[in-house]
Amino acid sequence: MLPRGRRILSLALLLLGFHVCGQTAGSDERGPAAPGEIPRVQDGLLYAPSYQECLQSAKPVVTHRDIYHDGWIDLNKNGKKDIYEDPTQPVDKRVEDLLSQMTLEEKTCQLATLYGYKRVLQDYLPTKKWATAFWKDGVANIDEELTGYPYFESDAPGVAYIWPPSKHVWALNEVQRFFIEDTRLGVPAEFTDEGIRGVEHYKATCFPTQLGLGQTWDRALIQKVGEVTGREAHALGYDNVYAPIMDVLRDPRWGRCEESYGEDPFLVSELAIGMVKGIQGENIVSTMKHFAVYSNDKGAREGHARTDPQVSPREVEMIHLWPYERVIREANPLGVMSSYNDYDGVPVTGSHYYLTDILRNRMGFKGYVVSDSHAVEFLASKHGVAATYKEAVRQTIMAGLNVRTTFTPPEDYVLPLRELVKEGTVPMSVLDDRVRDVLRVKMWEGLFDAPYRPLTNANETVLNPDHLAIARQASRESLVLLKNGNNLLPLDASKIKTIAICGPNADNEYYAKGHYGPNNPDVITLRHALEQRFAGKATVLYSKGCDFFDANWPDTEIMREPPTVSEQAAIDQAVADAQRADVAIIVVGDMPRGLPRIRSTVGEDSSRTGLDLTGRQDDLIRAVAAAGKPTIVINISGRPVALNWANRLCPAIIQAFFPGMFGGDALADVLFGDYNPGGKLTCTFPKSTGQLPMNFPAKPAANDEPTNADRVNVAGLLWPFGHGLSYTTFKYSDLKVQPERQSTNGNVTVIFKLTNSGARAGDEIPQLYIRQKVSSVTTWEKRLCGFDRVHLQPGESKVVTMTIAPENLAIWNREMKRVVEPGMFKVMVGASSADIRLNGEFEITAQN
Repeated sequence: MLPRGRRILSLALLLLGFHVCGQTAGSDERGPAAPGEIPRVQDGLLYAPSYQECLQSAKPVVTHRDIYHDGWIDLNKNGKKDIYEDPTQPVDKRVEDLLSQMTLEEKTCQLATLYGYKRVLQDYLPTKKWATAFWKDGVANIDEELTGYPYFESDAPGVAYIWPPSKHVWALNEVQRFFIEDTRLGVPAEFTDEGIRGVEHYKATCFPTQLGLGQTWDRALIQKVGEVTGREAHALGYDNVYAPIMDVLRDPRWGRCEESYGEDPFLVSELAIGMVKGIQGENIVSTMKHFAVYSNDKGAREGHARTDPQVSPREVEMIHLWPYERVIREANPLGVMSSYNDYDGVPVTGSHYYLTDILRNRMGFKGYVVSDSHAVEFLASKHGVAATYKEAVRQTIMAGLNVRTTFTPPEDYVLPLRELVKEGTVPMSVLDDRVRDVLRVKMWEGLFDAPYRPLTNANETVLNPDHLAIARQASRESLVLLKNGNNLLPLDASKIKTIAICGPNADNEYYAKGHYGPNNPDVITLRHALEQRFAGKATVLYSKGCDFFDANWPDTEIMREPPTVSEQAAIDQAVADAQRADVAIIVVGDMPRGLPRIRSTVGEDSSRTGLDLTGRQDDLIRAVAAAGKPTIVINISGRPVALNWANRLCPAIIQAFFPGMFGGDALADVLFGDYNPGGKLTCTFPKSTGQLPMNFPAKPAANDEPTNADRVNVAGLLWPFGHGLSYTTFKYSDLKVQPERQSTNGNVTVIFKLTNSGARAGDEIPQLYIRQKVSSVTTWEKRLCGFDRVHLQPGESKVVTMTIAPENLAIWNREMKRVVEPGMFKVMVGASSADIRLNGEFEITAQN
């Protein structure tokens, strides 16, 4: 249901017989003769007010149709109020009424996605040809319609309608008007979009990538990020955002590390709950992805199908499925995207066990399942469990898939589906069940009652100052101080006359651009931030030093070669700058995948064979550090990186996981003490690929390695899960565990005092870990089951309370049943998984 204010506004406008201003006309062929104005088609099919009329009108503009009545829309144009058209009727009753009126053609069209302009759809606005197009019978959703990705820099005519937001809403309203007015039953289309770091649009508020957001450990902030994402999605005309990513990071070589909150299932679920609540609180559906076991691909190798994940059934349950179950129970997301990997030989998108038995029957999911791209096709073309594509369609719809989404026309899926229903191999009852789920979600979104979005305030909503302030906060909170030898940081600006900054990420704005988020935000790089900060006060010397790629990359990732003459010259220039400076800053890291014609080192389909910095970046660090000046390394990356040379040679290291549009300002604030870093790692930093797998949570001694004189000592980690330094210090004291004995169905409360024992205000993230001392199966060495982000002034103390629920203690026993086993549990509270400050214990007894 729409929020009360929007619902009343929409119904009030309908009482007057008007549309919300913004319903518009399409063109005779492909759109306008000139940007901003749409020629009218006088035959009635595509006649409506122009964008200029809507924008300039002080009140809603009357349309040519007479289907809009006092509080309802005559969607099927029969002159009476049907049950499905009546907003006062129960949702299930409305769905059944609509379903009873639908033909096979109309039902099947509700189970396929039409990708938007420049993806599959060639028209950016409705044309006369739509009257005979395949979607004349409707469509489930239109994905990435007029987002600008990846064509916003082109001269494609649709670019005129991606910005400003009011024009984009106007265009989407026109597309929606076709489905409301010019299809038989008037079933609205849903507009879907990506949104893991802000809405995927030409411009929108841009947050750090999801791994960066994970480092904040800030539930309240993540919910605000979700609210901004949902609010801007609504303002731009979208209905469903594909976020959050629920994949739990397991291997740092994996290309999509940047899209995960981190390695721990409890942390992933805690942050995702806030994200879902934030998005859906704005009446936008949150679609979680990728269900399931998607991030445990063998050797981190990935392509168009991540087949054969290497993980045991018990870890599947505890690592990969448990976060979905918690988020579904606590936040009720109405969307799930099925993944295109298999598990134990069975493709998930064709698995009744996963899509129905687990997702719906056990977890209680109430929304609809959309496929990841090619997931249906891969049953035949990749996995080989279907002899034909038609058989793949049958397997997936019988498994529980609702909507097929990929970059081919919807009829590719719908036509074989119709054949299957006519043949009886897909029962009509199954088809009806799949359609019900889709219609129910559209009812929740309010699309049958208020299908058009107002232009009013659209421009003021997207990128408004409050949203930008949240993005700036997220950029700051996402930064992690990994190392600070001799308290080099923060720097004293009054003592610095010359700063040398180099590295491929020193002036690279692309880390905040690309797919799955805003396409072209205004990005502040660190070079830009420093030049602004020190204008007229100090000299900032910039030299790139090296690129992300050397001359023969990626071959040099496994076969090292000396720098070429030009590569060495670039490094030499950075060294010369450092020799002239008071301090040297080297900004290294990754280039994300996303924008056309941009090479990448991380992102979807960008897995790696190693963990070292790419190209000549380590050469640059060694050379600049040898100049003998105080040297700071900043790693702007999308995955954990083996920063061995930086750790050996440089006193200070800051980690920034693609820190968003304000990343440069946030880094400058940390460097010069305007902000005290408080982020903590949600992923392990190994020293070498040879240590893998090496992640958190781990079995006892799994991250320890024996050493001897004949091998490199790679025992231990660069930095463990939960690590992060501050410019102040914190004291932990007065631990209490209550009660000391509890039954298997009761909560245990952990209480302790946290004190800022240093001279600066700062954030600390205390972490609560447990360990079951004896159990029927081996359990993790440390299991995260509580955390908080606490801001304290110097000398200030706060009593922190954390609750351990029974599900935090549950394991899958030898019979593969989820149980809480009686026994003794160790309690560990600390500043990281390796920095435990307080220890206690409690006992779980058999339930009375």
